[in-house]
Amino acid sequence: MRHTPADLVLTGGPVLTMDPARTRATTLAVTGDRITAVGHDEVRELIGPRTEVVDLAGRLLVPGFQDAHIHPVTAGLELAQCDLTDTRTAADTIAAVRAYADRLPEQEWITGGGWSMDAFEGGAPTRDLLDAVVPDRPVHLVNRDHHGAWVNSRALELAGITRDSPEPADGRIERDGRGEPTGLLQEGAMDLVARLTPRSTPADRLAALLRAQRILHGYGITAWQDAIIGSYGSMDDAADAYLTAARDGSLTARVAGALWWDRERGAEQIPELVARRAELSAGRFRAGSVKIMQDGVAETGTAALLTPYLDACGCATANSGTSFIDPVALRGYVTELDALGFQAHFHALGDRAVREALDAVEAARAANGRRDTRPHLAHLQVVHPDDIPRFRELGATANIQPLWAAHEPQMDELTIPFLGPERAALQYPFGALLSAGATVAAGSDWPVSSADPLHGIHTAVNRITPGGEGPAFLPGQRITLTSAIAAYTAGSAHVNHLDDTGSLRAGALADLVVLDRDPYAGPADEIGATRVLRTYVGGRKVHDAEDGPSTA
Repeated sequence: MRHTPADLVLTGGPVLTMDPARTRATTLAVTGDRITAVGHDEVRELIGPRTEVVDLAGRLLVPGFQDAHIHPVTAGLELAQCDLTDTRTAADTIAAVRAYADRLPEQEWITGGGWSMDAFEGGAPTRDLLDAVVPDRPVHLVNRDHHGAWVNSRALELAGITRDSPEPADGRIERDGRGEPTGLLQEGAMDLVARLTPRSTPADRLAALLRAQRILHGYGITAWQDAIIGSYGSMDDAADAYLTAARDGSLTARVAGALWWDRERGAEQIPELVARRAELSAGRFRAGSVKIMQDGVAETGTAALLTPYLDACGCATANSGTSFIDPVALRGYVTELDALGFQAHFHALGDRAVREALDAVEAARAANGRRDTRPHLAHLQVVHPDDIPRFRELGATANIQPLWAAHEPQMDELTIPFLGPERAALQYPFGALLSAGATVAAGSDWPVSSADPLHGIHTAVNRITPGGEGPAFLPGQRITLTSAIAAYTAGSAHVNHLDDTGSLRAGALADLVVLDRDPYAGPADEIGATRVLRTYVGGRKVHDAEDGPSTA
């Protein structure tokens, strides 16, 4: 029998297919942008005189990783601003702000972010610290989770924020004992200053996208879901960058966009979302999801909980967090979006927000039947045990960010004491979700945390971050290496409606990653040391470690 030679053959496996019909192989062939064959020595018959042959030499070949919740353009922009992601202490952070401001004396605003709450006492830096290093220009720096902004006195003055300023409906102006603004703005209050900061240009956003794409391909990421397409706080709308890159071919990744749901409006915005979905479809980019931010984050007391937060003494407070959208109205909105074929992409950290999002999915299912809209809930920090089986029952995907499921100062000092031991034990229940039959996808929320899927996989397996020390965080919720890889491949491909990806099988798109080792062959605590050697999208090589590192 005569065979048409393949364009590319990778052999000398192992090959982890994520295909239930054949979980392991040693050789894979690609012709054009598709996988031609997966198997063993018989696949080598497709090697012809012009076939590129890659010797895996015992290194693992896996499907391309996909990130189900990420903000690449924001990350790319922040890398070009005052980038504080590598600072760990208050002194380091202040020194980095000073150095950036001194390097750019003519810059009107100092913007950027990535500072860590646990670097400051109580997680709350003050304007005085910024005033000491930048007294004459406004400063606006978002924190690592992008739910708070740290500003100086000049920025407060320009925004007209005083002790008499009312609280925005969806945010909080932190104040001292005298009622004066401290310089920390939470949630919707960030926009009081953010709207005054210089906007990025289309050229800035395109450059940021391409900068981020290079980094993500270096991590083996071949597709992602951008969790906010639209303007939110200091985040500019990235839609034009995606359209430009999709049309000129520079977008080499496959991207699903989640259109931002304006929580200050209601169902009247749905026709606009329908129009945007039609407009934002080109090449490898489409925007068929709607991002609904239902609550905030636990560290600032804005994640929505079923029972109140505790205070520093362990006593119940009057605060149970914030549901940004009325839960009854939410059911109506999601039902209408589902009927129009939109995917609902929820931000839900607290157990009340998770329940409200699941209730909305349940209402949509009851009204519309089981449509192939693939709703997913991201973050899932605290999930009530009663709600875990509902993910499988409703067909709602659990979209996890594994790097957060570990002991670190932000968890141990700013979260656990205010949740209390019983509720803290319900955090990031990856194992329970899988055991209950939930579909699990994974993402990073970059630039909130590292975009490296191998670091996320390491943490999901060990419940300790790579290089971390001390006890595992709720070790009963560990998952297997195969389950963690599946979340970053087949699970996220499902969420992204990329059914021709996520597994290595004949006929699928040739989105591939070659690792520098087989992590199954070593101890679990070395998974995070694994690196990506090559990344292919549709059979085309988009990253080669020999060309130089791509890190962030």
